[in-house]
Amino acid sequence: MFRTERDPLGEHAVPAEAYYGIQTARALENFPISGLRAQPELVTATVLIKKAAAQANVALDRLDGRLGDAIVRAADEVLAGALREEFVVDVYQAGAGTSHNMNTNEVLANRAAELLGGAKGEYHLVHPNDHVNMGQSTNDVFPTATRLALLLVHRPLVESARALASSFETKARAFDRVLKVGRTHLQDAVPMTLGQELGGYAACLHRGADDVEHAATGLEELNLGATAVGTGLNAGDEYAAMAVGHLSRYTGLSLRPAVDRFRVTQSMGDVLAYSGAMRRLAAELGKIASDLRLLGMGPRAGIGEIVLPAVQPGSSIMPGKVNPSVPEMVNQVCFQVIGCDVTICTAAEAGQLELNVMMPVIAWNAIHASTILRQAMTALRVRSVDGIEADSARCRELLDRSTAVATALSPYIGYGATAEIAKESVRTGRPIRELVLARGLMEAEQLDRVLSVENMTRPGIAGEVKK
Repeated sequence: MFRTERDPLGEHAVPAEAYYGIQTARALENFPISGLRAQPELVTATVLIKKAAAQANVALDRLDGRLGDAIVRAADEVLAGALREEFVVDVYQAGAGTSHNMNTNEVLANRAAELLGGAKGEYHLVHPNDHVNMGQSTNDVFPTATRLALLLVHRPLVESARALASSFETKARAFDRVLKVGRTHLQDAVPMTLGQELGGYAACLHRGADDVEHAATGLEELNLGATAVGTGLNAGDEYAAMAVGHLSRYTGLSLRPAVDRFRVTQSMGDVLAYSGAMRRLAAELGKIASDLRLLGMGPRAGIGEIVLPAVQPGSSIMPGKVNPSVPEMVNQVCFQVIGCDVTICTAAEAGQLELNVMMPVIAWNAIHASTILRQAMTALRVRSVDGIEADSARCRELLDRSTAVATALSPYIGYGATAEIAKESVRTGRPIRELVLARGLMEAEQLDRVLSVENMTRPGIAGEVKK
């Protein structure tokens, strides 16, 4: 069953029970690309904008109160979870997100018409453009929706990063006395503790989360009310302030009208900056995941200084094999987040003159990156980091075999002599201590202080007697 609707291009059939209308139906025909649809957060953000606009227009006596109330009620139903299946436009659509905006306008108009006693398609009651889109353009709605959607997922992303950092901090305290060899260039380096290593991971995550929080403040500046090119035609400053104020009240976010509406209409730079901060967090996280895989490598022929929780069998052919499955997943997520950022960067640069028409792909990639990054960090914390165990004996074994402890000798016998001793130890297998004593370079008591690995894990010159 179909109903017939008309737009400036002519008539078109629309499924009779659909809450979307003719422009959405055209988009379904034009863009059968990926099967991907707008994320729930983007739908929520767009509907919130329509609700705020309706209330502002009623207050300004531009929209009949009865119509405005019906639009608000329809919006509240969608915000509560109804009609979500009606948002059907593919992610890859015409530039600027016009199809997404009209999809939202049509769903709300048709539901509002029903609430007023009419039927779907009776746009003389509530019109998608004249009433739901009053005082708006896709060019201010979609950038505002993108920013708002990212802010809606921002706090959970940061909380996930902070929680993962906290888990590493807990493990750092637990492993504070586990001595091990450090590694640079994948070669033996001076001693450290496992706690110091994991504590560094926590600090990296906190710093990445700091960047994301800072970048989010740029998203709070909205161009709602800028309409087509930034001039605010058919809207006005009073409308913009009122609509943005409603959005702040709905969400509890510190939102504000753009200082320069032309900048925020022309540029997706603030979204790019936020994506860049997520990229930095993903790079930090990916490096940590790779390190966990290296530190847990084994169990017999690798480093094996930590034991990661076993979450699934690791091989379809080798019985008993267990892989670092969760860190492997995290690496893949981080690659995808970085890929999303490349898309966002390319699309942000591709805007022309008064508008960036590549906004739909920017929005989808930014929200997607935030979602998978958040969920990956949560999975890594719960399924891996919280259950890490230290193999203290293995850590000590590898430390005792390392010649990097010779580094502590340099302040006493010089770099050259220390290098000769280290090379001879590697060549002959004789301990560093034995070689130093054999050459008569230091007294045994002093040498023992200098070669104390515990002393080497603290700042300063190992074994130095303080005056």
